Amino acid sequence: MSSSPVSTTVAAQPYGRPPLRAVQVLGPRAGAGHCSHVRSLATGLAARGVRVTVCAPVRAEGEYDFTGAGAQFAPDAVSVLRAACAGADVVHAHGVRAGLRAVLALRGRRIPLVVTWHGESPAAPGAVGRLARLLERQVARAAAVVLGASSDLVDLARLRGARDARLAAVAVPVAPVGAGAEAADPGKVRAELGVVERPLLIAVGSLVPRRGYSVLLDAAREWRALDPVPLLVVAGEGPLRDVLARRIEEEGLPVRLLGRRRDAAQLLAAADVAVLPSRWEARAPLAQEALRAGVPLVATAVGGVPELVGEAALLVPPGAPAPLAAAVASLLADPSRRSALAAAGRAQAATWPSEDETVAQILSIYDELTEPSRRTH
Repeated sequence: MSSSPVSTTVAAQPYGRPPLRAVQVLGPRAGAGHCSHVRSLATGLAARGVRVTVCAPVRAEGEYDFTGAGAQFAPDAVSVLRAACAGADVVHAHGVRAGLRAVLALRGRRIPLVVTWHGESPAAPGAVGRLARLLERQVARAAAVVLGASSDLVDLARLRGARDARLAAVAVPVAPVGAGAEAADPGKVRAELGVVERPLLIAVGSLVPRRGYSVLLDAAREWRALDPVPLLVVAGEGPLRDVLARRIEEEGLPVRLLGRRRDAAQLLAAADVAVLPSRWEARAPLAQEALRAGVPLVATAVGGVPELVGEAALLVPPGAPAPLAAAVASLLADPSRRSALAAAGRAQAATWPSEDETVAQILSIYDELTEPSRRTH
């Protein structure tokens, strides 16, 4: 998806001071938001003279081209990660699972660890939840700094024992290489989807329980009564695909599962309304992109979403299909309200941190944690 350009000015190193060496760690199941954020950081940090190594799944390198961003790429095998961390001044993990891998790789080494909590949802009840809370505590207490993508994540990190928890500046993710960031004709996109004369709704995100797609399908049942009936397209892949596809077919829902798409920005730009039905989110990429593109958004009031969107979206309770269906229907029936939300969305997006500001915050934290040791190199 679209992003603002990152400065390519290389910062000069102070006399006698070696370049900062930073390792970025992504877990085996890192999502698009994590990977896009790391590519953005790699681009900005490398442009400022930092020697960046990205330890990530091979498929992530293939899609996000971290080496093209100026970083050295290393597969995320434990032995490779430990070797990469051995030569680092600072290690920065993205997500709790990546944080745990970094903690293990750094065992016995006095190298500062930064962990960004992007979108970890509150721990589930039962044994799974107890294990999740244990991992969160271990990572939070081992990190020199925990950065939360939303205020509630900062609070959670403190609750889990973080010595230093701060709100992260997280810019809108950089588009994956080859995602077709160039402008596309919305009319052509709509024609390809078969929605020339009917409204187009869009949801984007992995097909997992916390995304709330079962509630979204419940809402889609209500939209069958509208004239014309809108088409809901869902861009994303995941373990719930078969379950959702079966419901769509059996109930005759006006929904199409598109699978994993690299042209989500074009799909979004062609939509009348974007829908975010999640049970929990921090800084949802769909919410960010919808507001930046001026696409009216209906979202659940969960996690960091209200903080992110302000008054620039319609917020509904999570897990409640009737309010979700009604909010979307009201927007489809009111073009002036959609126009007002589009303008409000762009204004709200202008208040978010840029990629340069995000990189500057991260670099200042790295310097804060490493200056004494780097002066002794």
